[in-house]
Parts: sequence; C-alpha cells; structure tokens
Amino acid sequence: MGRFEAANQGTLFLDEVGDIPRELQPKLLRVLQDGEFERLGSTQTQRANVRLIAATNKDLAELVAQNQFRRDLYYRLNVFPIPVPPLRDRSGDIPLLVTHFVRIYSERMHKQIESIPAEVMEALVGHSWPGNIRELQNFIERSVILTGGKTLRPPLEDCDRLPKLTL
Repeated sequence: MGRFEAANQGTLFLDEVGDIPRELQPKLLRVLQDGEFERLGSTQTQRANVRLIAATNKDLAELVAQNQFRRDLYYRLNVFPIPVPPLRDRSGDIPLLVTHFVRIYSERMHKQIESIPAEVMEALVGHSWPGNIRELQNFIERSVILTGGKTLRPPLEDCDRLPKLTL
C-alpha cells in the first residue's frame, strides 16, 4: 500500500515537492487530477480521495519557467498557497521555537533543562538561520545533548555563524 492509498479519505503531506523528478510529475498530476493510480507492478487502477498539502523551499514558478516543473502540476498544487517567510524575517518566533524544541528534546533525552540564559536567547534570535527551522531544530537538539545541567548551554563557540559567547 502506498501513501495515497493509505491517506484515502484523509490528508497527505508531500514535503519538498519541488524536488520531484520531472519524469515522476505526470504520475502525481494524474492522481491529483483524477484520483487514480496503480500500485507498483500492478495494472489495476486504484482510486483515492486525498487532500494534499505540499511544501517546498523552491520557487515553483521559476522551475516552470526553466521547464524543470510541469506547468499543469504547478497549477494543480497552487490552489491555496500559504507563503511562509523565512525564519530570519520572523525572529520573534525564535524564542517560542527554541523553548518548544528544548522541551521536546529534554523530555526525549530525560533531561531537566529549566532555563535558557538571556544572552543565549539573544544570540539565537540574532542569527539569520539560513537553514530555517530545521537548522534551528538541529542546533537545539545538539545543544540539549551537550547540556549537562538544568541551564541550556549550546555550543555557540563551535558555531561559526553565531556570535561568540563565553558561557
């Protein structure tokens, strides 16, 4: 059973849809257009009613202009676009995300991290995070791994792009 069949009558999230190879795009278009697909190796047509949420960090319109992404698939996916600005343009979200990720990774690693120093948060907010939330998330996970006490001690001195702090 594939993703579309498993998501029948539900929602399917396709991440990095801009990276789908051109030769696979007609298959995605068919299932989106007609709700039909074949299982791998089968000749029987299956049907699925799926709400699709697709995400990408690529400019799909630019890929269409470069003939790297099908125009018809672009229009099928672009029914209700929700542009999300990069993290550097919404630095006010960083403290909430840091707190969220610290809580998740602390619980997962059975640690009790209870505080984040103001100067640490200031350094994190001041960084541009070119890798967006994934970069921040991975940095916080590494920070939790390396923290030995109840105060978050991220390896700021090891990160070339973050301000150097003596903690």
